[in-house]
Amino acid sequence: MNDVINSQENKVNPDLVQQYIMANAKFFPDGSANELGARLSKLSQNQFNSIQGIQLKDPMMMLLLSLFLGAYGVDRFLLKETGLGVVKLLTCGGCGIWTIIDWFLIMNKTREFNQKLVLDSISIGQFNN
Repeated sequence: MNDVINSQENKVNPDLVQQYIMANAKFFPDGSANELGARLSKLSQNQFNSIQGIQLKDPMMMLLLSLFLGAYGVDRFLLKETGLGVVKLLTCGGCGIWTIIDWFLIMNKTREFNQKLVLDSISIGQFNN
């Protein structure tokens, strides 16, 4: 019985989850707030604190990097897409065509990357406890 009481006391405050989602909304895809909030609210306070420490990539900064260094694949390397980064580097961004296409796609890819990063951290954290 004490374990049940301790686990309930150790749950993260729902207001903190809402604040986190609102403060970081630009880092995640549109419409993902409900799923993310539901997953975050199941965490303990310690797990939630570790999630807050995750460095999220700014979609606008990634767009700027893509504009200036996209032909060299820097944007893809930063999103941990090493294979695509190498191909983009070797082909000079697909002779510029791939670079231009990425200007329109990179912000959404960055948001998806951030969401996957947080969800993977939640999954790993739940298996460790």
